[in-house]
Amino acid sequence: MRVLELGTLIAGPFAGRLLGDMGADVIKIEDPKRPDPLRTWGQGEKDGHRFFWTVHARNKRCVTLDLRSADGQGLFRRLVAESDVVVENFRPGTLEGWGLGYDELAAVNPRIVLARVSGYGQTGPKAGRAGYASVAEAESGLRHLNGYPGQAPPRLALSLGDSLAGMFAVQGILAALVSRERTGRGQVVDVALTESCLAIQESVIPDYDAAGVVRGPSGTRLEGIAPSNLYRTGDDMWIVIAANQDTVFRRLCAAMDRPELADDMRFADHLARGVHQDELDDLIGAWASQWKLADLLEHLASAGVVAGPVNTVAEVAADEQFRARGMLVEHHDERTGSEVLGPGVVPVLAGTPGGVRRAGAPVAGYDNAAVWGDLLGLTEQQQAELKDAGTI
Repeated sequence: MRVLELGTLIAGPFAGRLLGDMGADVIKIEDPKRPDPLRTWGQGEKDGHRFFWTVHARNKRCVTLDLRSADGQGLFRRLVAESDVVVENFRPGTLEGWGLGYDELAAVNPRIVLARVSGYGQTGPKAGRAGYASVAEAESGLRHLNGYPGQAPPRLALSLGDSLAGMFAVQGILAALVSRERTGRGQVVDVALTESCLAIQESVIPDYDAAGVVRGPSGTRLEGIAPSNLYRTGDDMWIVIAANQDTVFRRLCAAMDRPELADDMRFADHLARGVHQDELDDLIGAWASQWKLADLLEHLASAGVVAGPVNTVAEVAADEQFRARGMLVEHHDERTGSEVLGPGVVPVLAGTPGGVRRAGAPVAGYDNAAVWGDLLGLTEQQQAELKDAGTI
């Protein structure tokens, strides 16, 4: 499958990355004068480079093209004729303003799938507004569920709404490609940041609609789900113990040398434990505080109790499970000339596994010759003229 990726920053490029990880030929198109700002994002820096781009632009060929120009629009249509999917995350109406809306693209290639990621979707009273993940998380109610009661709701230190939208875009693209095999025609995949954040909120809406419950933040636990919380160990570390299922709770009680707790009316089933959550957390917290983290993890694992440490990235990078599963992968970063560790490919496919074939292209237009020359057949002279005109 050939995918044309338009747009910048996170949601659209993340969708492109996921498709590229699974083997798609992803061609990322950047404006010649305004390359993707993601090239300069990331908190870590080495030799003047940052590393967000290394991961999110991996497995992509990068070309430059001015979609605002007539020549650029013509070249894009030629690319569409040779492609399967277009991913864009502009404000709704942008492609139409360039004469590159779905109807125009489908006239060139009826099989094209156009995935459109925006703040609020392509329709509705807010469709024309710009949207960012932080606002989408807030407006969808997702941010309200985070943090502690009575405090300002914090964000996760990631662009969660963008990543969710990118994942839903890929889900929609794959469904549209399956449909295309039956119908012979592509379609529009319409993904909103706000709706992506709303979609993962489990029973929040029916809890409100049917029972009048306005769910709110619950700190380190979920209200009514017990035990499933953070507990501090004797060596001042944090452990998550999740034993909220009846069978697992009984194992935890045995591991605590308190088997009678499993038959205590306060804790005997899911609903009772939810009512007496504070008491249960106190009991487990007092017990956990007598252990060193490593010893407690081993003890609980041997007892069949679900538990894990709260790792920093340093501990994640050394984790033997992630290493064994290929979830920590070297990327050859041509900007620094070094190998840079990054996340592996999810999910793991047994027959056709994905992989990291290359890191993000070091400069905008890095693959111009391969795409404009080899794919579309433009001569070197034609490419030089288009470059001088600012088209590529």
